[in-house]
Amino acid sequence: MIVIKFGGHAMGAHAQDWMREIASRFSDGEKFVVVHGGGPQIDNELKMRQIEVKMQNGFRVTTPDVMHVVEMVLTGTVLRSVVRSLSDAGLPAVGITGGDAQLLEVELKDEQQLGLVGKVVKVNPKILHDLVDMGYLPVVSPVSNAVNGQALNINADLAAGAIAGALRANQMIFLTDVPGIFANWPDRDSLINEISVDDLSAMDFTEGMIPKVEAAVNAVRSGSLSARVIDGKSLSAFQSALLGQGGTWIHA
Repeated sequence: MIVIKFGGHAMGAHAQDWMREIASRFSDGEKFVVVHGGGPQIDNELKMRQIEVKMQNGFRVTTPDVMHVVEMVLTGTVLRSVVRSLSDAGLPAVGITGGDAQLLEVELKDEQQLGLVGKVVKVNPKILHDLVDMGYLPVVSPVSNAVNGQALNINADLAAGAIAGALRANQMIFLTDVPGIFANWPDRDSLINEISVDDLSAMDFTEGMIPKVEAAVNAVRSGSLSARVIDGKSLSAFQSALLGQGGTWIHA
């Protein structure tokens, strides 16, 4: 089982190449779960509506107006686009959200600072196991519901890491907008090739690296055999990752 976090930066004109790589491995018997993000798509929609884009420590500050856009873009446009692309590549893709069948149980992360941003407190992977066992490829949009029914914005990296752990995945691959985890971002010479989860968790990171590191650490500590952060814009990086190579490899 491989869990792939498909970031918005990997959803460009060449996305079909990524899908064909997955299809090739799928036809050989590999099982996949895809979790998608969509930061650039959300930013574009917010700008069109003249709603301020505000980030804090790598998380999107989510007001009710922002949450409306996040839910519309992620569970609508982006989810349907990813499922369509996978289907066009011959894959039996099925789209669900984190709220379906209570896949992700979530609660507010820090309402005062971040607004309607949630954190995953439990994963109920039965719906994923059922879909995979029936031969489908699940695609998960991370938007989920709090116990009161309020939709919450869940960071896709963190959702994917939690899902990979619950599924005891062989590998969790994060397709992001950078080639891996950098010890001193934005110093490009500080790329970490491989690191243990304990060593990684002991390091300090800033801004966009924070969710990626937290997600990779959580994935391995909660059950995934390994995690790998790669450049989602590079087809060769993705091909290497499927073979267990490249990017930043995080292990126990």
